[in-house]
Amino acid sequence: MSLIGKKVGAFEAQAYVNGDFKTVTNEDLLGKWSVFVFYPADFTFVCPTELGDLADTYSEFQKINTEIYSVSTDTHFTHKAWHDASDTIKKIKYPMLADPTHIISEDFEVLIPEAGLALRGSFIINPEGKIVAYEVNDLGIGRNSKELLRKVQAAQFVAEHGDQVCPAKWEPGAETLTPGLDLIGKL
Repeated sequence: MSLIGKKVGAFEAQAYVNGDFKTVTNEDLLGKWSVFVFYPADFTFVCPTELGDLADTYSEFQKINTEIYSVSTDTHFTHKAWHDASDTIKKIKYPMLADPTHIISEDFEVLIPEAGLALRGSFIINPEGKIVAYEVNDLGIGRNSKELLRKVQAAQFVAEHGDQVCPAKWEPGAETLTPGLDLIGKL
């Protein structure tokens, strides 16, 4: 069953962000776009490359009113220790959510129960708190923050211009499509 249109379930989680601990809830998602990026664990191999890539593009997400939340089943204390130990993770300015109880990972259906870890899931959530796009990768397959940014931009465009859709490889400012009988069989 698809998660598209699913409202994010209730949660309250501790996060490590900008040198401090902060409580984040599902209510914090309302009124702006959000991206949840699940990853298996701190102090691993592919994870810092992805989170560092997101850190490098974080300002671009902020410019389009989008908050990034990285999520693993580690604690917020572990997030801080990783931040203190890794030059790559030190670049992170977005909230690193702790999900040791697995409530968030289960809600987004990325939990690997027997391992207590999350798959690499990327979720775009609209200002109403509903999932509008997602992708889930196996543990060894890293993601690209630029493509995730492009998907958020497309989701925002479609939300604002409901009569238009974004074709493959669409970038902001590029031509869109208006579905209609005149396009059937012509593309």
